[in-house]
Amino acid sequence: MLPLLETRGLSRSFGGLQAVSNVDFRLDKGEVRAVIGPNGAGKTTFVSLISGRIAPTAGTIAFEGEDVTPLPAFRRVRRGIAYTFQITSIYSNLTAEENVALAAHQPGRKASLEQLSRVGLAERAAQLAGTLSYGHQRLLEVAMGLALRPKLLILDEPTQGLSDAEIEGFIALVRDVAAEATVLLIEHNMPVVMELAHRITVLDRGSILAEGSPAEIRANHAVQDAYLGTG
Repeated sequence: MLPLLETRGLSRSFGGLQAVSNVDFRLDKGEVRAVIGPNGAGKTTFVSLISGRIAPTAGTIAFEGEDVTPLPAFRRVRRGIAYTFQITSIYSNLTAEENVALAAHQPGRKASLEQLSRVGLAERAAQLAGTLSYGHQRLLEVAMGLALRPKLLILDEPTQGLSDAEIEGFIALVRDVAAEATVLLIEHNMPVVMELAHRITVLDRGSILAEGSPAEIRANHAVQDAYLGTG
């Protein structure tokens, strides 16, 4: 089966720092894939390469069998790749509803409210985005990503700043989204990762250290030593 996303030899250096190094990665349609690793492992750089926010030093990126390596971010969005940033990228002086409408390029109120409702923010539709709590800003960003009707939704640290109850809601949301889109998740909250991910990719120093099911990753001694702290 043709993968939804595939990278070959993907690399990115910043001066003398090799942030991502020769990564071969395959993501199949319908997966919930988690990317984990210690701070500085190259996770955000990796998904920034996939989304087109930065260009690779070497290697290729294919989406639905098409080489998208030279395409800018906005053209990848049109092909169905949506990326919510690790640092919130909302428009502070617009309402939550207006943020979603702007992301979707659809002025209709119904579509915006639908996505806000999915993330639990329907009651805050008229609130200025800049006055939302940090956790709610993250959820707004997810709603903005969903409004694009993506084939691939990339979520970078989405549970950061969320309460326990909001995290439970987020887990239910990702399961709902996974019925219609593939999800690539960068997340430090390991219970969330273990509960949601079909497969896990572990990055360490810009390279893939291990890949496998949650059970396989939990039992992997190299991962335990490098990241999970149980080795």
